[in-house]
Amino acid sequence: MLSTAHDVADGRLLRLVDALRQVGLSVEVVGRGDAADGPTGAVVRTLPRRHTGRVAGLVARASAAVSRPLSARGVVLITLTPDPLPAAELRRMLGRGPYVADCQEDYLALLADRTWATGIAGQAARGLARVARAVAARADLTVVADDHVPPNTARRRLVVRNLPSAGYLPEPGHMGPTPRAIYIGDVRRSRGLQTMVAAIEAAPNWRLDIVGPVSQDDASWLDHWRSTSAAADRVTVHGRRPPREAWALATGAWVGLALLESTPAFVAAVPSKVYEYLACGLPAVVTPLPRAAALIAESGAGAVVRDAAEAARVLEAYAAEPLRLAAEREAARAWWSKLADEPSAYDEMAHEVRRLVDERRATG
Repeated sequence: MLSTAHDVADGRLLRLVDALRQVGLSVEVVGRGDAADGPTGAVVRTLPRRHTGRVAGLVARASAAVSRPLSARGVVLITLTPDPLPAAELRRMLGRGPYVADCQEDYLALLADRTWATGIAGQAARGLARVARAVAARADLTVVADDHVPPNTARRRLVVRNLPSAGYLPEPGHMGPTPRAIYIGDVRRSRGLQTMVAAIEAAPNWRLDIVGPVSQDDASWLDHWRSTSAAADRVTVHGRRPPREAWALATGAWVGLALLESTPAFVAAVPSKVYEYLACGLPAVVTPLPRAAALIAESGAGAVVRDAAEAARVLEAYAAEPLRLAAEREAARAWWSKLADEPSAYDEMAHEVRRLVDERRATG
């Protein structure tokens, strides 16, 4: 399994590796981060740390995207990011084996959320995203993280949603003594950073844990906020943590936050963290992205808010109405228990990869 951008502790990667091992496959993972945080039972190799400076980092990533697929030793190559896909196709043309394209987002739409994707860099990135989309459709197996994620047609297309597994999530438990919200995921403005901290400023009874890597574009803003806001002592920024360690911080939390902005990439999506909050028994406070709002309505666990002021009012209402919050926490548990009984698409993907391995070995 190859990614030039994902940390080897990425939750989806861990779930995929676990499913592959359940069908008897050995797995090698190449990605970013600390190898010690990678999936248990896999051989984990990490790419060199990103160079300082965006240009140097992009050059290093482009180099890895070409070299790593061609040097991969596995019978089947699974790509988790779009940039290695052209080299994966070349690898197959050279007779080196089949490949699986795991398309986790609409990467072309996602570029609208990246401040660096302008000018020549933006044009190059959009060009690569279009090429990767076309190549992904030619893969021996094309996996998409949701129905709307392209490519919409492929040789063999399988939807594997970012549903959590029990392996890294804490069991639903009791609320801690102090009202506390949690956010786990990438930390940037478009994913609700500024909205979250503004809501906590306006909800003086609440604390907030922010867990995840802070984007380069927002790090300076966050540092300034922490040095100037009177609410800074009620917000703890933990940085990146391995999934099990990150979600352990959800123990005792009262609610989860997913205050994403309405960007092209987010409008049609359900943030995976909303599923994870519900699985932990946490109501989710979300912005009115259509599918996230529908999930809150279906589960009866959480609230839909338009801005920081509404989020603050909801949080204060939860603190003032513990019976309401308890009922919604129970609704989260009940909703997840029904979903957890459904057959796992991760297992279906693993069996498809097993079939590709067996076919490759049978033909030499």
